[in-house]
Amino acid sequence: MSAPKIKAPRGTFDVLGEQAEARALLETRARSILEGAGYERIETPVFEATELFARGVGESTDIVRKEMFTLEDGAGRSLTLRPEGTAPVCRAYVEHGMHKRRQPVKLWYLSSFFRHERAQAGRYREFWQVGAEALGSEDPVVDAESILLLATLLSEMGVKGVRLRLSSLGGADSRAAYRERLQAYLHEHEESLSEDVRSRIDLNPLRAFDSEHAGTRRVMESAPRLLDHIGSEDAEHFAHVQELLSVANVAYEIDSTLVRGLDYYTRTVFEFTSDALGAQSGVGGGGRYDGLVQKLGGPPTPGMGWAAGVERILLAGDRQPAAVRAPELFVALADGARGQRRLAAFALLGAARSAGLRAQMELSGRSLKGQLGHAGALGARYAAIVENGETVLRDMQTGGQERIATDTVVHAVLRGLRDL
Repeated sequence: MSAPKIKAPRGTFDVLGEQAEARALLETRARSILEGAGYERIETPVFEATELFARGVGESTDIVRKEMFTLEDGAGRSLTLRPEGTAPVCRAYVEHGMHKRRQPVKLWYLSSFFRHERAQAGRYREFWQVGAEALGSEDPVVDAESILLLATLLSEMGVKGVRLRLSSLGGADSRAAYRERLQAYLHEHEESLSEDVRSRIDLNPLRAFDSEHAGTRRVMESAPRLLDHIGSEDAEHFAHVQELLSVANVAYEIDSTLVRGLDYYTRTVFEFTSDALGAQSGVGGGGRYDGLVQKLGGPPTPGMGWAAGVERILLAGDRQPAAVRAPELFVALADGARGQRRLAAFALLGAARSAGLRAQMELSGRSLKGQLGHAGALGARYAAIVENGETVLRDMQTGGQERIATDTVVHAVLRGLRDL
């Protein structure tokens, strides 16, 4: 009796064949776009100190309150699988003294993240994001360039039905004054709010804008908007960002209900959505986080960045990866060939690869007929049938073949490919 099958945990997935090729294509496009704009690759640990997210992301956020995978190591330290990328990048910026480098420091990543969410299409408990962070400049050009880079990546990947929502959360002073105004408004309508929103009125009232609860949504339609109460400097900054996006021909719509789900955001916030994704329409987004580095023990440092879901980009995109390139040489064994002939075949395989050829070898004990059928299915250009001291080199396209010395096969294949 066979053992019971073991499946991947709920909310996780295996990346297979064509999916891996699609991801490789996205990584290639992201690398070209971001490194072409001066961003350098960074990868942070999968595990971080839990305090990093409690302090950086915010204890009132859903991520910290409900969604983190947290454990205790053998020394009693609390560790968390990273649920997002910005706080770890800022931690690395502080830890490695990047404030001493020329500013802004521009970094990008493509990493896996983890959140304990209800698994559904486009939303997983282990997921991948591509992200970019620029630290050390408060210039609105940084905001506009950051948004433009994500817009370019989505376009390159053929993401359909893209819309850009844009807003500003202002600075700390205007946000504090608005917070009190919004709290008073929510308390006035407390009986119509969801239990979750009521419990967070004093802790994080802005999250009420993200509620799916029908009564809460009706209340929030008439709620005061933060965008209407930001200071003059913040308003000027936001106006400049809009001008820059218009100059770059990036279409956007102002959405004063956009607050994003993390506590560290200030000033510019944005989100790209795709009509191709249905209810889970968010593809990527981000914003400015001018106080985060200081909150993590670093010097006052402005920051701007975004993250986009790899799975969501691929779901909403129409860019297909190029087909896996067929082998140029398939090394086969004559029926019954073993011992020295197998060693000669393996040596030929190594020589072919050393010469830069895409080469594969028979590995499953097939008959010669089966091997040639397999080579044809792979789309191999040539098949080398190793015999006693010689090799039959067959052109798989024309069917022509010749018997040559085994040590001349690689040269013959290279010459044949060159003459095509």
